Amino acid sequence: MSTAGLQVQLRQRAPIPLEAELACAPGELLALVGPSGSGKSTLLRCIAGLHSAAEGSIKCNGETWFDAAAAVNHPVQARCIGFVFQSYALFPHLTALENVAAALGGLTFAERTARARELLARVHLDGLESRKPSALSGGQQQRVAVARALARDPAVLLLDEPFSAVDQVTRRKLQQELARLRADLNIPMLLVTHDLDEARMLADRMVILHRGRTLQAGAPDEVMTRPQSAACARLVGLMNLFEGTLVQDSGNLKLEWLGHRLEVSNIAGSAGDRVCWVIPPEGVLLHRRERPSRGEAENPVAGSVQDCLRLGPFTQIRLVPDGGSEPLAFSVPTHVAERNGIAPGAVARVSLLAESIHLMPWESPDDPRLRSA
Repeated sequence: MSTAGLQVQLRQRAPIPLEAELACAPGELLALVGPSGSGKSTLLRCIAGLHSAAEGSIKCNGETWFDAAAAVNHPVQARCIGFVFQSYALFPHLTALENVAAALGGLTFAERTARARELLARVHLDGLESRKPSALSGGQQQRVAVARALARDPAVLLLDEPFSAVDQVTRRKLQQELARLRADLNIPMLLVTHDLDEARMLADRMVILHRGRTLQAGAPDEVMTRPQSAACARLVGLMNLFEGTLVQDSGNLKLEWLGHRLEVSNIAGSAGDRVCWVIPPEGVLLHRRERPSRGEAENPVAGSVQDCLRLGPFTQIRLVPDGGSEPLAFSVPTHVAERNGIAPGAVARVSLLAESIHLMPWESPDDPRLRSA
């Protein structure tokens, strides 16, 4: 295993249970996602040295910051961490320039001032150096907090829900700025967020946490379309989650569901196995009312429209399959919905793309891992 970057293995029973393992390479942005109480912020606090877990270790670039078994526990100031808090945590009586300069040590006053100006310019706050936090917008305060976090040339940058306290427009701008800024940072970056779209947009990899446990780690698109378990599928908000059984059909293994025998591109197991399965909305294709195409022969399913919601150019549809109770959720361009007479109670047919169906081990709905924190 490479010693570059951050490696974390932590376990504890209380106050918040932890059984987490993660690694983050230099230049990589790793998103930690999960429900409230899943241990995301506790993990960041452990890495920063603000909390010590009962067991485990934290290493950065080959240096051990924490090792419970060896009684090693470097204090906060010895870990060279850049930490951006949800609440900004700026000194209200200091200017933006002074807030950033306060994080700079071992330099003359002139050097600290010059470096602070440089960092504020890097986050596009030129000309606002003399303003105190009360005279800055939420987005500007967050930029000051980022500049201050970078002031120490940190070995690791920790971002704890950094954009949650600003409005949606400002949030998008700050996300874009972080995406640009991180291109110049060759350090591990950990982002705690509840926003799955934010994680998918900004992160190289994401870690799913639930009740302090690491359930899955991987590229955002992989985690969100091919989860390892039904628990992960629920935690990333996948709606089209169902149960089925594997069956032999004409010498091939297929997925039996509501009387349908579905083709699945990647299928493994034995006939009789119960499974959970998921299909992303983009894997559900609406049949045209007229001029059907050959592609509609792939895993056709009929049902009735439970509801449809027009959202500008797209319409979200929930279709209850015949013989079922849980709807399939998908969306189509609004003009397609109108052309095909999509309305509550209307009969419609869809195809479930074989390559989009993803199988997972069966889990009982009563499994404690599926319950919210």
